[in-house]
Amino acid sequence: MTWTVETLNEVVDAELEELPADMRARFHYISQLIEEFWLDRVREPHVKHLRGRLWEMRMKGQDGISRALYVTAVGKRVVVVRVFIKKTRTTPSREIEVGLKRAKELESWPK
Repeated sequence: MTWTVETLNEVVDAELEELPADMRARFHYISQLIEEFWLDRVREPHVKHLRGRLWEMRMKGQDGISRALYVTAVGKRVVVVRVFIKKTRTTPSREIEVGLKRAKELESWPK
């Protein structure tokens, strides 16, 4: 079974669509790396662990940098729970909290 990358819901889809085209392209490139080479083989600078079960995809573009926060789910799934443009040196704790809160929604998903 191979890895798949998906978004949590329409809100995350909209956040992703708001990114500039070059950052969306980078997101799709990292997603493709995960699906082709499997998550455990994709490392920095593409992905980085944040806290608990929360990780981030790291995208850079002409207009700055952005992040897609994700968790892993049953069935070798990467579920993106938050996408945002990063404006500070470190990932803001409020963004991490949003990601962790949204990740709890996965507990109610069918397995």
